[in-house]
Amino acid sequence: MAATENGPQGGPLAGVRVVELAGIGPGPFAAMLLADLGADVVRVDRPGGAGLAIDPAYDLTNRNKRSVLIDLKADGGAGRVLDLVERADVLIEGYRPGVAERLGVGPDHCHARNPRLVYGRMTGWGQDGPLAQRAGHDISYIAITGTLGMIGKPDEPPVLPANLVGDYAGGSLYLVIGLLAALQHARTPGGSGQVVDAAIVDGAAHLATMIHGMVAAGGWQDRRGSNLLDGGCPFYGNYETADGQYMAVGALEQQFYDEFIELLGLTGEVPARKDFDRWDDLRAAVAARFRTRTREEWTAVFEGSDACVAPVLSLREAPAHPHLAARGTFTDHAGITQPAPAPRFSATPGGVRRGPAQPGADAEEVARDWDVPSVLDRGGAK
Repeated sequence: MAATENGPQGGPLAGVRVVELAGIGPGPFAAMLLADLGADVVRVDRPGGAGLAIDPAYDLTNRNKRSVLIDLKADGGAGRVLDLVERADVLIEGYRPGVAERLGVGPDHCHARNPRLVYGRMTGWGQDGPLAQRAGHDISYIAITGTLGMIGKPDEPPVLPANLVGDYAGGSLYLVIGLLAALQHARTPGGSGQVVDAAIVDGAAHLATMIHGMVAAGGWQDRRGSNLLDGGCPFYGNYETADGQYMAVGALEQQFYDEFIELLGLTGEVPARKDFDRWDDLRAAVAARFRTRTREEWTAVFEGSDACVAPVLSLREAPAHPHLAARGTFTDHAGITQPAPAPRFSATPGGVRRGPAQPGADAEEVARDWDVPSVLDRGGAK
């Protein structure tokens, strides 16, 4: 079924209805992922906004969604949300533990109206544990899991990976996996709804599963910048070019390394790749050679090779890269260049159908399509 700006949606999750209780960070991103895949996501915005200091027209995590305004603290506010819940498959909330219950939209309230509802809870610390009621941010969560301590040089402070590892990888992606798994269970014979407790600390720790195995096997030192994949290896890292830009090198396997050294013009001039005691000499030689040409010149040298070398591009440069342009990895919608939905599906492709939802702008559509007239009640009372 073709997707239109306001009409039926495409994507593998077409027909799935999601209620998102407005928040910031990983919850909205998880809801966007579901919406990108075709789910009908209705965001319940609060009067006054969710607290993100950005014009709603540019908040891309709200694309492909619709919005209604409901004040959960007003008389009848919880009842209006429960009217939506009764017709939904999934709910996402990101409050501190206990807040949804106090507002009247906790799991018990929702499952009383809809036993098959998948209730997704997105937090940093999780629903229980000594820190469950504490404030925190991405940096806090990845700090205690050991993930942050892995990133950077051994003699410098850990490097912050924006909020990609905690909020989005350890948070949003794990929430989506949990929601889809629970939805599958709810739709099997005899299945039921359940609560999905997605904690960023759990997901961020889980991301490092392979590394923990390597530590146990003695193949990974428990200090940053000292291992094969964390900058300790001279043929897996970033090197500055003559114009102050960078090239990324990932020539791990012998055949790729040989091609890398040949194209760099260092064959026979550097220590063997397995001469670990001379890795500093190898790194210095590679760094010196990269500084002799610009990023554009080195990109041309390695073009078409299997040396596993790529230019380090900025956010604004990335959409113009020939490979990404050919695949349509980025798309333009309503004048905003943005990442296209991922992954891709051969039979049920997703897409960007509509721009970021404006708070409360879609109440009439939602009331009609979901048959929930109570969302039109601006006063909060039922």
